Amino acid sequence: MTFEIQHNDSQSDARAGVITTAHGQVTTPIFMPVGTCGSVKGVHFSELREQVNAQIILGNTYHLYLRPGLDILRAAGGLHQFNTWDRPILTDSGGFQVFSLTGIRKLREEGCEFRSHIDGSKHFFTPENVIDTERVIGADIMMAFDECPPGESDYQYARRSLTLTHHWLDRCLQRMKETEPLYGYEQCLFPIVQGCTYKDLRQESAKFVRDKGADGNAIGGLAVGEPTEVMYEMIEVVNDILPKNRPRYLMGVGTPQNILEAIERGVDMFDCVMPTRNGRNALLFTYEGTMNMRNKKWESDFSPIDGDGCYVDRIHTKAYLHHLFKAKELLAMQIASIHNLAFYLRLVGDAREHIIKGDFVTWKRGIIDQLGRRI
Repeated sequence: MTFEIQHNDSQSDARAGVITTAHGQVTTPIFMPVGTCGSVKGVHFSELREQVNAQIILGNTYHLYLRPGLDILRAAGGLHQFNTWDRPILTDSGGFQVFSLTGIRKLREEGCEFRSHIDGSKHFFTPENVIDTERVIGADIMMAFDECPPGESDYQYARRSLTLTHHWLDRCLQRMKETEPLYGYEQCLFPIVQGCTYKDLRQESAKFVRDKGADGNAIGGLAVGEPTEVMYEMIEVVNDILPKNRPRYLMGVGTPQNILEAIERGVDMFDCVMPTRNGRNALLFTYEGTMNMRNKKWESDFSPIDGDGCYVDRIHTKAYLHHLFKAKELLAMQIASIHNLAFYLRLVGDAREHIIKGDFVTWKRGIIDQLGRRI
């Protein structure tokens, strides 16, 4: 994997770049639709390519390990062959999912024992077998196995967690050196910066990660309940240390406003379930603000869903989508999910254009407040 910075914003830390992988190029800033189980909920790959313009999607090691399982993925030739997505894929290591299994997991130095949320069967993740699993999945970009501590963790817990995450990172890197890709193309590993909302821990983790010289780096453990201003402060603390010539990935974030603020602070890559999850619940994102399509105000509004054209298929009207949601038609969730993903990809694409043009900060300030208002 390579990363080239093509333009730097003169008024902020925003930058426009291009990541090159074995499965194609990704222009940054970029948003990655979440394809947890090898699919983006309710959206066909043809729609992801043609309407959403997705350049890269995310898969999840925990879920793919449980279903369809490693035997099937290996026999298929990896996830690209299994699901026919021919563009880049990034895999989360599953750390966040495992540590979210409160009450059904046991953490120790060697790894984490957990029970499947599907059938209660017992499993054990270590840094080594997570790397092996991500090799089988075949993602272009793999994430290191880490502990994602609760946002409200006290300092002592956060310190112990960070020490464990750093030990696991060393083991992940060692396992990468000991193993080879399975399908004839290179894979790369991103370490993850942790440390909750403690500035000194974030600085320590960012320095530890920086010194590994990885192809890219991730920032984890944010947008888990802390105030947004604290999240932005932690991004600044970390990005002051992480190398500028490597892509920076802010995991699991977030709202359109969060994304623009993070781009201004030097983040290149994002993922979040909000576009599809909120879409399935009738909430649409637009440049004018958000719309709840179940509201009666849309019942007789025959204008296009988004007059600004964020949704590629401008045939459907607000009244029609309102009707579909009220009738509980599955098509409602599909249309809303495609619309929201297309909006997110357009947002980061427009951000890129304004970084190149040289007026990103002015453009961002002009739209940031309206993005969050309810229409």
